[in-house]
Amino acid sequence: MASMIVLSASAVPPHLRGALSRWLLEITPELYVGTVSARVRDELWSAVAACAGDGTAVLAYPSDNEQGFELRTAGTARRLPVDFDGLTLIAFRQEGKELANRF
Repeated sequence: MASMIVLSASAVPPHLRGALSRWLLEITPELYVGTVSARVRDELWSAVAACAGDGTAVLAYPSDNEQGFELRTAGTARRLPVDFDGLTLIAFRQEGKELANRF
């Protein structure tokens, strides 16, 4: 079944932005929205994760959990989703330091 996804891809190569715009609508620069199947979503995410390089990408899609969605991140993200008793929280990493597993 198709569901809506939101994908933010900043500082990624132009060819990746072009590939994303074939499947999703770029509503503002670097922000994509669309309704795709789980298989297409996973294939798009594989391409994004492989090409993100020094950029940052975040994917939000519906899920059957308390929050109603799940997150995936790729690239050099300063914000990282962390599972905390079934809820996704966002942890911040200081520049130049690894995130300590506090949760």
